[in-house]
Amino acid sequence: MTYILKTMTQQQAEFIAHTWHYEGDYSFYDIEADKDDLVEFLDPESRGDTMFSVHKEDELVGFFSVNKMAAGYYDIGLGMRPDLTGCGMGSEFLKAGIDFVKSRFSPVKIMLSVATFNERAIKVYRKIGFQDLDTFKQDTNGGTYEFLRMEYVSQEEVNRKGTSNQIEVRRLLK
Repeated sequence: MTYILKTMTQQQAEFIAHTWHYEGDYSFYDIEADKDDLVEFLDPESRGDTMFSVHKEDELVGFFSVNKMAAGYYDIGLGMRPDLTGCGMGSEFLKAGIDFVKSRFSPVKIMLSVATFNERAIKVYRKIGFQDLDTFKQDTNGGTYEFLRMEYVSQEEVNRKGTSNQIEVRRLLK
């Protein structure tokens, strides 16, 4: 079965924010863990057309955010329903999101940031084709955490160029 991405409704945002709770260190990703994130996630104007619910067989299984950073450059965020994490579904889930972003936005580059402690997610991202760019510190969830910024390099791009143009991306991020 395939994943379907749809613009997130208010009801879905509230359900995810208030009922999806992750175990252990992954509770860092609970929407309620950071007041500012919660307010933004629940505000329809803040979400706009950048937040998508992900469905598989008519079941809500995750969410995907897509934010335009500059012409052709998009930053993504994602989350799977807590009971589905660690079950080997991450690659397929991420591929569906990448395909959606490619078809809907025609990006030049796709980037994401992940907490450096989340080795499970980093492994999936690298497997799909994301490459490390840099690390940075960010205040969130009542503390300061280190994040890894990554960029997606499709197999077609690797075949065409040999490697990604990371200098161009770093210049954009400054």
